[in-house]
Amino acid sequence: MAMQAAAVTAEQVWAWLAEVADPEIPVISVVDLGIVRAVDVAEGGACTVTITPTYSGCPAMQVIADAVTDALRARGVADVRLRTQLTPAWTTDWMSESGKAKLRGYGIAPPVQQAIDISGLRDGVKRGALPGLGAQPVVACPQCGSTHTELTSQFGSTPCKALYKCLNCREPFDYFKCH
Repeated sequence: MAMQAAAVTAEQVWAWLAEVADPEIPVISVVDLGIVRAVDVAEGGACTVTITPTYSGCPAMQVIADAVTDALRARGVADVRLRTQLTPAWTTDWMSESGKAKLRGYGIAPPVQQAIDISGLRDGVKRGALPGLGAQPVVACPQCGSTHTELTSQFGSTPCKALYKCLNCREPFDYFKCH
């Protein structure tokens, strides 16, 4: 049964979008990932969803856009408008705690650091001059929980992940890079 467009609320849209899986990591939703930045439902029923790609050139963005549109149209929202917002750039800080737990349960180590916004710093500050910049994070193995892990490759199964291995249980795993 199709819902009247006028009866749709932003809260309903957020709940529906929380069911839209990321195409590369199907256990986490586009809301948990922080890709959906805003939802606006106009009085006439038009629904505008603002999305931000996880990185410039993310190959999954068209699939995500189609999934968002399809999910809302399937619930009776006829006028769906997508707005891609590139600024501010997406950061792992936008991921929900629930999403990070889902990643861990799926075998991907979630980001362990908060992204550092250096955009407001004055010229002349060199990389590494601030605590934490350039330092390797301590990444716990999502299989056994050990922090006795090492970076194998800066690039894992997708560009937003790095490949690590656990030195205790010997299992390789992806780490969702902090950015």
